[in-house]
Amino acid sequence: MAKRGFDIQKQTGFATIAMACFAMLYLPIILLVLYSFNSGTSVAIWEGFSWRWYASAWANEQVQEATVRSLIIAFWASAIATSVAVMAALATTRTPKFKGQTMVFAMINQPLMVPEIVTAVALLIFFAMIKVATGYTGLLYLIIAHAAFCIPFAYLPIRARLQGMDLSLEQAAADLYASPWHVFRRITLPQLWPGILAGAMLAFVISLDDVVITEFVKSAGQDTLPTYMLGQLRRVITPEINAISAVLLGISVIMVIAFTLLSKIRN
Repeated sequence: MAKRGFDIQKQTGFATIAMACFAMLYLPIILLVLYSFNSGTSVAIWEGFSWRWYASAWANEQVQEATVRSLIIAFWASAIATSVAVMAALATTRTPKFKGQTMVFAMINQPLMVPEIVTAVALLIFFAMIKVATGYTGLLYLIIAHAAFCIPFAYLPIRARLQGMDLSLEQAAADLYASPWHVFRRITLPQLWPGILAGAMLAFVISLDDVVITEFVKSAGQDTLPTYMLGQLRRVITPEINAISAVLLGISVIMVIAFTLLSKIRN
């Protein structure tokens, strides 16, 4: 008689535990979105349906400034991180194996392995020395910090895309005396675009939602939307925070869905 393989789904209590986990994960998010439509000022007592807090957030100049600032930082950080990630992915997938390749891979993914607070403190100390030496306190520090943190998030889908590509076209182009640049531009890049866009969107979302690194690196008057919300939570909590959170959630969900769809595209 053949032995049956282990199936976690058939274990006693699996469905109950799974449903409990999903409830703990998503019930707070559902309540957050629900109370963003509360007409009253309480975040715990329902007083009727209203778009009041969305309109309030839309008209809030501080929210507008923080949103624009967040989008600028996220755009440039994702662009820089994706560019570096493409070069790193090509260097680790389109070159012969070399000594220390595993170490290079670990260094690229270092932000994923080291606690974010450690990265934030290190960046704070590093940029503080530069600020003292140069006197410059602009957004460039935040863009560089976010880009450095987002590199592995862009790198992983791009590298996965490169590893899954058929090398025959690239080899054929090389056999026909095409230069490495022409092979990349004419053959590799068109096939790599879904991975690049997926990596860029993932990096954009990570940068847009970041709090810890931003809180440590930013100068006075450089609040992003997440740090503005954190500051408001320390003062007074109103459904306006729920409304802003719901909008950020919606943006993140759309970007993640697009990331998933692009990751599945095959040429």
